Amino acid sequence: MIQIHFIVNPVAGHGRLPLTKEFFEPYFVGSLHRLTVKHSAFKNHATQLTLDSISENADIIVACGGDGTINEVASCLIGTDIPLGIVPMGSGNGLASNLRIPKNLRKALAIIRSQRTVKIDVGQVNDRHFFSNMGIGFDASVIKHYESSQKRTLYGYVNACVSSFRHMGKNRSLVVQVNEMNRLVDPFIILISNSNEMGYNLSLTPKASLQDGLLDVLIISKISRLKMIWLGALILFKRVYWLKEAKSFQTTELLLSRNDNASFESQIDGELHEIDTGMLHISIKEKSLQILVAE
Repeated sequence: MIQIHFIVNPVAGHGRLPLTKEFFEPYFVGSLHRLTVKHSAFKNHATQLTLDSISENADIIVACGGDGTINEVASCLIGTDIPLGIVPMGSGNGLASNLRIPKNLRKALAIIRSQRTVKIDVGQVNDRHFFSNMGIGFDASVIKHYESSQKRTLYGYVNACVSSFRHMGKNRSLVVQVNEMNRLVDPFIILISNSNEMGYNLSLTPKASLQDGLLDVLIISKISRLKMIWLGALILFKRVYWLKEAKSFQTTELLLSRNDNASFESQIDGELHEIDTGMLHISIKEKSLQILVAE
């Protein structure tokens, strides 16, 4: 008997589908699969539910939600033999899209039944993990406005970009040291990617791979508002490298430190995190997560 545990964020996808055990059962074989469905009730609850499922000897654990829910579940499965399944129900769905896991529920569940797995890399920033990307600067500001708007749509994301654009320059000046060599004053963005997609089919690091053992780093120094608009157009056409202020490289490790040793306001897999330290140690764990994918 294959024990499949579903960790469901009931708010994801605006709660349109009643994802209960009874709902899932017709998609599986009763004599082969034993299903358990758990619903998260608050932020980080999915982490505890996943840890409980591990102790209950689950064979497969499925995250049903957006990138935030996936992050909570997947972080518990790093280095284990338990594969992660994904039912993408969020707004951006960056990791699922990168792995070609469809939003169509029937097709996503078929991937879980097939049990085909691959191992992917995992990013780590201090004691946290990321699977798609993390960053500071403009993208963290966008996520901050996006979360406060309560509109989990592409339109809401665009509005968050506009709000962040209007607030640029109003925060305290920031000096970031990169690997004790490069000193950046008020960087527009520092993005560290494990995958090639941020969600909504947008990408700042189109050459990034989940299986190359490397992090793709994009650094854009301080730019004018006019160039911010130009950058927006380049993002749509995946041509960020046309911007002369954009520098990119690959690495297995990165150190970021603040001039004032204050906390970092960061986005990790599309969710805002206040990291209470003046230094970020970012690294890669090569092929440390098993994940269910399409044939």
